[in-house]
Amino acid sequence: MDEFFTGNALKEIIDNKIHRLAPLIKLGVSIEELKERISKKEEKKLFLNFKKKIENNINNNKFSIIAEMKKKSPSAGIIVANYNPQKIAKIYNDNKATCLSVLTDKDYFSGYISHIKDIKEEGIKLPILCKDFFVHKWQLYAAKSFGADAILIILAGIEETLANELYEEALKLNLSVIIEVHTIEEAEYALSFKDALIGINNRNLKTLKTDIHTTYEINNALRNYSGPLICESGINSKEMLLEIERKTKIKTFLIGESLLKNLDKNSIFSVL
Repeated sequence: MDEFFTGNALKEIIDNKIHRLAPLIKLGVSIEELKERISKKEEKKLFLNFKKKIENNINNNKFSIIAEMKKKSPSAGIIVANYNPQKIAKIYNDNKATCLSVLTDKDYFSGYISHIKDIKEEGIKLPILCKDFFVHKWQLYAAKSFGADAILIILAGIEETLANELYEEALKLNLSVIIEVHTIEEAEYALSFKDALIGINNRNLKTLKTDIHTTYEINNALRNYSGPLICESGINSKEMLLEIERKTKIKTFLIGESLLKNLDKNSIFSVL
């Protein structure tokens, strides 16, 4: 367990998120104003279809890499000391990454939602996942207003009713949705989100420990599922990625730390 936490890491992060959001929702930019900002971006055609791009790759038997960017994490500490999201996004784009994942949580990842806007203003034409801990629909509108194309719902972090509400609201906003799971029970429930992608997180967000066998177990439980599965966390080499694909047929991977620590010559990109 990281020194930040005294018990359940995910619960502490979620509790902190709810506390941080309260004044923003009450006194900050209203949902109506965020809707106006979104409309202006839609007029300029600034949004991309995250899910469709991954599905197209799967249909063409191609790998997809959702390349993640973050300055730090509770499990790894500082990952990139001189963190420049636009520069990293350009490197990922030059290496033919499929999509981007941008951490926007400030307290635990040193992220900002404005990083999504900064990347889009650089003219980088990659769909962007706003990676955060979503607990209120206001966050969906904020994410979209800054240019996000997709959001993530962590089933282990919120009640099923809220997960359903966020999912339905995200679809209304034409946001792609990743339903993130860590257990077989969560994965089976995730099947009810018919238009979502399912992300298998090998990291237990309660303990922050990683076990790649999580993907194998959940993939086996979902062997009749025909939609896109994403393998997340713990992929540290091209060889590991290919081994996972060989055993599971999963071709979509969300990778952060191992890319960020070796941006210039990372063999993982050679699968694309």
